[in-house]
Amino acid sequence: MGVPKRLTPDEVEASRLRRLEGMRLQEIEGNPLSADQIEMFEMFECEAWSHEQCRAYLLAKTTAVAAE
Repeated sequence: MGVPKRLTPDEVEASRLRRLEGMRLQEIEGNPLSADQIEMFEMFECEAWSHEQCRAYLLAKTTAVAAE
């Protein structure tokens, strides 16, 4: 299997801006992200993970929690 695709710096910045906008909307709705959730999304950005990598991580994490 090849090296996973990484986002470009411009793509990371666009993703970060979408996250910040989404976080503001969540706050307006009275459902802000937890510190752990924010940390996870910041990790995705820091690592420049592709959206597919993020989805796979989230799916694996939720599958593991569901199996407990």
